[in-house]
Amino acid sequence: MDFEDIRPYTDAEFKEAYYRLMDDKRFQDAIRICLSDYSIEDFRRDFEHYNTVEEVQVVFDKRFMDAFLGQSSTGVTLSGIENIEADKAYMFIGNHRDITLDPAILQYYFFIEHRKTSRIAMGDNLFTTPLLGEIAKLNKMIKVKRSGTMREKLLNSKHLAAYIQYSLIEDNESVWIAQRDGRTKDGHDYTKQGLLKMITMGNDKHLVETMRKMNLTPVTINYEYEPCDKMKARECALSETGPYQKQPGEDFDSIKQGIFGQKGRISLHIGKPLQEELDTVPEQLNNNDKLYFVCQLIDKQIYQNYTLYPNNFMAHDLLHQNQEYADQYTPAEMAHFEQYLQMQSKTRDVPEEKMRENLLKIYATPVDNHFKTISEQN
Repeated sequence: MDFEDIRPYTDAEFKEAYYRLMDDKRFQDAIRICLSDYSIEDFRRDFEHYNTVEEVQVVFDKRFMDAFLGQSSTGVTLSGIENIEADKAYMFIGNHRDITLDPAILQYYFFIEHRKTSRIAMGDNLFTTPLLGEIAKLNKMIKVKRSGTMREKLLNSKHLAAYIQYSLIEDNESVWIAQRDGRTKDGHDYTKQGLLKMITMGNDKHLVETMRKMNLTPVTINYEYEPCDKMKARECALSETGPYQKQPGEDFDSIKQGIFGQKGRISLHIGKPLQEELDTVPEQLNNNDKLYFVCQLIDKQIYQNYTLYPNNFMAHDLLHQNQEYADQYTPAEMAHFEQYLQMQSKTRDVPEEKMRENLLKIYATPVDNHFKTISEQN
C-alpha cells in the first residue's frame, strides 16, 4: 500500500528535511532558547556526520531532552527495559497524560539504553503547521487522521491499521500509540476497545494470533505534577454544560506547557508483553468481547505499574475528606500542595471550587485504580 500521506521520513529523506528545518528561524530560536551551550552552527557541523534518523535522535534529540527535562523536572525514573528484547518489534500501548512527552520519554529511555527507537502514532493536530509537521515526521511520527466523514474516518482507520501492522510485522519497527483518543482529563486511564479494533483491522478470523504477533506491551507514565492539569480541569468543567470547543492554537499551547511546565518527578515503566496473558482469552467469546478482555489485561498492567507520589495520596484524602493515606505525606507537603491547588484553581470562567475538585480527581483517581487492581490480583 501507499503510505506517503501518513508515514515518517526515511533514512533516505531525512537530510533534505533537516536542511529545510535548519533554515527556519523558529527552529533556530528553539535551539538558542533550549540549548545555551549549543548553536545552530554546531548542529550544522555535527549534522554532516549523521547518516540515519536514529543517529540524529540518539545525539541531538537526547541533548534536547536532557536540557528541558533538567529544567522542568526534578528527576526521571525509567524501568522495565528488561521486559523487551532488542531485536523484536513491539506495539507499545501507553496511558496518555501529555500530548508529546508521553512517547518522548519512552524514546529517551531507548536513547539511554542504546535501543532502537519506536515509531509514534500521533494525532494530526500535531501536524497543523509545516514546522510541526517536519519535526513530527523527522521523529518517526505516524499521522493519525481524525477528521472527515464517517466513510473517510473508516478508510483512514484501515489505512493507519495497515501501516501499523506493516511496521510491526514486516518492517520490524516498534510503534507507540496512546490507549485512547485524547489525554486523560480526570486521572482515569483506560484502554479504548476501538483502539484495539482499529490496529487489528482486517484480521477478524485470527484476532488473538494477530495481537500475539504485534507483541502488545503496556507502558505506564506518571508525572508528579501534570504540567497541563489546570487546562484539563478547566476543560472538564466546561464540558459539563456541552461539548468543549477548542480555541485556535490551544493544542500548541498544550504542547508548549507540557514540555516546559514544571512536572516534578517523572516515572515510566515498560510492562511485560501480553504473550502469556493472551492465552487466557476465552475462545468462545465473540471478537468484541475478546477485545474488551484484552483491554482489561492492558489496564491491569498500567494500574499496577503506577508510581504514586505524595500529592496523589494528599489529593485522595482531600477529595474524600479523610486521612486514609496520612502516613504517605508530611504536614509540610500538604501545606505546599494546598498552595499549589489554590494557585491552579484560579481561572476566569470556572468557579474555584469546581477547578479544585477536578484537579483533585486528576491526582486521586490513580490511587483507587492502583490499589483496586492490586487487591484483585491478590
